[in-house]
Amino acid sequence: MTSDTGIDPSVPPSGTGCMECNADGGWWFHLRRCAQCGHIGCCDSSPAKHASAHYEATGHPVMQSFEPGEAWFWNFATDELYESGPHLAGPEAHPLDQPTPGPAGRVPVDWARTLD
Repeated sequence: MTSDTGIDPSVPPSGTGCMECNADGGWWFHLRRCAQCGHIGCCDSSPAKHASAHYEATGHPVMQSFEPGEAWFWNFATDELYESGPHLAGPEAHPLDQPTPGPAGRVPVDWARTLD
């Protein structure tokens, strides 16, 4: 996969957590990384679904899991899962000391009830 498929391996991630959740004080379940621009957003099981919103706003179709130990990609445009793909610029996941769900201190006690 290359930039014409929505992937630019040279772009680093935008941070260690969901950009929008961090800006508005929200929380996330799992994180996804845009393979084209590096934007970090929260998954569709998270309350705000910022990774999907990023695809809808930008048209950047391919996201990679930003969870430790996961290397799969998802293509929003085709609804296809890829078990692996090109190596993207590091870091490959959020820091190991960052909890899932996260971030620490903002996850409600009853977080599991809110998941899709």
